Amino acid sequence: MSFLEAFIIALVEGLTEFLPVSSTGHMMIATALLGMKATPFVKLFTVAIQFGAILSVVVMYFKRFFKSIDFYLKLIVAFIPAAIAGIFLGDQIDALLENVFGVAIALFFGGIILLFVDKWFAKNSLDKEEDITTLKAFKIGVFQCIALFPGISRSGATIVGGMSQKLTRKNAAEFSFFLAVPTMFAATAKKLLDFYKEGLSLDSHEISLLVFGNAVAFVVAILAIKFFIGMLNKNGFKAFGWYRIVAGAILIILFLLKIPISVV
Repeated sequence: MSFLEAFIIALVEGLTEFLPVSSTGHMMIATALLGMKATPFVKLFTVAIQFGAILSVVVMYFKRFFKSIDFYLKLIVAFIPAAIAGIFLGDQIDALLENVFGVAIALFFGGIILLFVDKWFAKNSLDKEEDITTLKAFKIGVFQCIALFPGISRSGATIVGGMSQKLTRKNAAEFSFFLAVPTMFAATAKKLLDFYKEGLSLDSHEISLLVFGNAVAFVVAILAIKFFIGMLNKNGFKAFGWYRIVAGAILIILFLLKIPISVV
C-alpha cells in the first residue's frame, strides 16, 4: 500500500464514518476501484483507521465524556449487543467484507428507508442526553448489530434506532457518535489481535501508514461531523437517502453488466 492509497482510503473513512452511508462499504468500494489486493494488512488498515475517526468525537465532545458515570453505563449497555454478535459472527463478517454486490444492495435499500425516516419520527421530542434511559440505550445497541453487514451503516442504524426511541435527530446522532467510541476501539483492538495471532507483524512502513491514515481520518472526521449535524438539523436524511440509492443503483448496474468492481 502506498501513502496515496492510504490517504484516499482514510479520506473516505473520515468523510463517511459518521454519515449514514456506510464507511465500511465505501472503503470496500475505494479499495476495489484502486485495484488493491485484500491482503491481511489492507483489511487491518480499513478497520484500524476508524480509531482515528472516533478520536475526533472525543475531542469535539470532550466535556461530555467527563459528565457522569451514568454516561459510560449507557454506552457499555448499548455496546454489549454488537460485541456479542461480533464475537459469534466474526468469521462471517470477514467473509462479507469482500462482497461489493452485497454492499450495493444494502446501500440501495438503506437509502429507501432514509427517505421516510424524517416522516416516521417527525413528532420525536426527547432532545436531552438524560432522556436516554438504560433500556433505550440497549435497544439502540441492538440496532447497531444490523450494521455488522457491510453497507448498512453503523451510524445510520444507530441513529434510526435512537429515533425509534423518540429521540430527536440531533440527540440520536450524538449518541451514535458516542457509541462509536467503544465499538470502533474494540473492533480495532480485535483486528490487531487477530492479525498477530495469525503470525503476522507490522513493518516500519505499515506502522507509518497506520499512523498517517489515522491522522487523516481524524482531521476529516471532525469536518464531517460538523457538516453532518448542520445538514441533519436543516434538511434531515433525504439527501443521504438519495445518495445511497444512486450509489447502490450504479453498483448494481455495473454488476449486472458484468463490469468487475470487486476486491482482488
